[in-house]
Amino acid sequence: MTVTRAALGLGSNLSDRLAHIESAIATIASAPGVTVVGVSPVVESVAVGGPDQPDYLNAVVVIDTSLSASALLALAQRCEAGAQRVRHERWGPRTLDVDVLAYGAEISDDPELTLPHPRAMQRAFVMVPWATVDPQFVLAGRAVAEWASQLGDHGIRPTSNVVD
Repeated sequence: MTVTRAALGLGSNLSDRLAHIESAIATIASAPGVTVVGVSPVVESVAVGGPDQPDYLNAVVVIDTSLSASALLALAQRCEAGAQRVRHERWGPRTLDVDVLAYGAEISDDPELTLPHPRAMQRAFVMVPWATVDPQFVLAGRAVAEWASQLGDHGIRPTSNVVD
């Protein structure tokens, strides 16, 4: 059985944002074939793209998994369904967004699951929290810590919210 290091980005800007993130983490942690390596601190960020909408809470979960990339995507989608996520418009507000940020060193341009996530390296709300739990993970030839350092903390605010 092959075990792969993967990272999932979590975001919520509707309803009880922290509860949605906590529920997703619990679902991920209880999934067969998944071991949570670390959960980042929760940060708050303004919405990027899309219509005017409330601020997001964001976190990153780093896992070791024997699931395939497609099975990991299905797990992410189950988390979203559990939060009654509705997809009305691209980049619109949502109860929960769970993105597969990276699955080992796999590179894929499949429209269903592009790996690594095509915009992760441009987003401080992804890279800064990720760097707190797995700074040496290599993404597009650079360590996550390097991406985070380059981006700085522009547009994100620390919160007092902690999830395990």
